[in-house]
Amino acid sequence: MSRDTQLKERWEQLVTILSDQFSQGEDLDLDAIIYLIGVQELGKVHNEYKKDEKLNLMHIAICRLLEPYGFYEFEFFDEDGWPHYKVKEELPPLKAGEQSVLMKEAIVNYFLEREVIS
Repeated sequence: MSRDTQLKERWEQLVTILSDQFSQGEDLDLDAIIYLIGVQELGKVHNEYKKDEKLNLMHIAICRLLEPYGFYEFEFFDEDGWPHYKVKEELPPLKAGEQSVLMKEAIVNYFLEREVIS
């Protein structure tokens, strides 16, 4: 099985699992899944968040997802429990499709580590 085929199958499996759990079966998009990861990383799953906080949650998720690739490094938790990351290496310029593939791969790896998918 090619790497692209495996990624596609795992991505579809993950979208199904998360959509069934969080959106009554309507497929979650990439941004919604990134948001869910941000909430998971913050650890405050039952809070309601304002618009700016939702953007910060997505930023947390992106930093966490790209940390294994060497782009970010965890620094500290602030007094409110929010994680902070520093940039280790700037992301190279990527086309929209390349960004999407990178994020899907990072998300699949995140959920593989947590044994949500196999």
